[in-house]
Amino acid sequence: MTAVYNSLTEQEKREVRMYGVTEAGMRKVVGERLKRTTPAMMVASLLSDVQEMINLEYGEVDSMRAEDARQALNRAKYILFEYAEQDVA
Repeated sequence: MTAVYNSLTEQEKREVRMYGVTEAGMRKVVGERLKRTTPAMMVASLLSDVQEMINLEYGEVDSMRAEDARQALNRAKYILFEYAEQDVA
């Protein structure tokens, strides 16, 4: 995994830190899922995932869960800004 990460451009590394995947990877996954759902439903699903990640019933939120939640929120924002606004127009 480290070799793959090190082979990325600085922009791609920034995207991986932000989303957990490159923006190209995000576009691919979102495009596939949009064949079966809407941007709003995708965002709602991500927000539900974040709720589960920070649910204290599963124990204290450690740095890994916090990072996963942060990246999921960034993915939700990406979908809102890139896809959901197009639905309104």
